[in-house]
Amino acid sequence: MLLRVLAIGKLKDPRLDGLCDEYVKRSRALLPIERMSCRGDREQQQRAGEGGAPVVLLDERGEQLDTPTLAQWLARWRDDGVRRVDLLIGDAHGFDDAARSRADRVLALSRLTLPHRLAQLLLCEQLYRAGTILAGHPYHHA
Repeated sequence: MLLRVLAIGKLKDPRLDGLCDEYVKRSRALLPIERMSCRGDREQQQRAGEGGAPVVLLDERGEQLDTPTLAQWLARWRDDGVRRVDLLIGDAHGFDDAARSRADRVLALSRLTLPHRLAQLLLCEQLYRAGTILAGHPYHHA
């Protein structure tokens, strides 16, 4: 199953971009991650859910989970034969009510308001961590 992260805009800080790429690289054998930059919310909404993929919106008003529960979400989709999950990160203004209502799930990485660039890094790390949980890898110590 492919995890496709659709973010508005590119990471302009090469340090954050490099850290995201590191988690993408580590995830290849577990739960592959693909990062895509969209020019705006219109392009992001057009790409989201292509082919019937579930859409997860990242929003501070979403459901807060621990990492093992995130791993369970992903395992359920994988076991149900889902080929791809689209995870959407908005711009600095986030998502409107209409976008949230169209999503299959709305997930909050934190109740804190995070810069969208940092949210992308946290999401990549959490997806990698969830993959290690599913694989029984010792990266997650909890």
